[in-house]
Amino acid sequence: MAEPVQSIHAHAAADLRFIRDAMARATEFTAVPGWGGVLMGVSAIVTAAVSGPPGPSRRWMLIWLADAALAASIALVAMTMKARRTGAPLSSAAPAFRFALAYVPPLVAGMVLTWVFATMGMMARLPGCWLLMYGAAVATGGAFSVRIVPVTGLCFMVLGVAAFAAPAAWGHWFMAAGFGGLHIVFGIVIARRYGG
Repeated sequence: MAEPVQSIHAHAAADLRFIRDAMARATEFTAVPGWGGVLMGVSAIVTAAVSGPPGPSRRWMLIWLADAALAASIALVAMTMKARRTGAPLSSAAPAFRFALAYVPPLVAGMVLTWVFATMGMMARLPGCWLLMYGAAVATGGAFSVRIVPVTGLCFMVLGVAAFAAPAAWGHWFMAAGFGGLHIVFGIVIARRYGG
């Protein structure tokens, strides 16, 4: 008689573990790509070296917008690969939807402000704008992810404020520190602690 009772307890414990794991996956978006962030950081450092200090010409802005498109591609590919490897669905999962819903509005605001800064001749101040708005996107989207993601966003925001306070000619150094350095450092931490 003791054997069936023990079997029921073992089965119940296994069910509770399954439910607990399912609830944890349902509440956090864990497909944030660590190694993808490292690659994005490397491309930003190269871009900072190529672009030089921000100035009144559109060349500087276009070089960084090209890097943003490259970084977005890297992020999407890395996120998809990590989601497949870990079994975290991207298209139908509530955490992924909530992450995107919180992440996208600050990016759209950053796009609008980019147009405003460019048309008003304030392109040299775009580094502060981009770092601040990207940081806001990562911080708000990160509210639905692991704890280190919103911390990353806050670091970007602090760097954006510092870029606004510093001389405009230092903008490419702030871009390298943020989009390069922060992506590399936090990318390595995310990759090691959260499965790539």
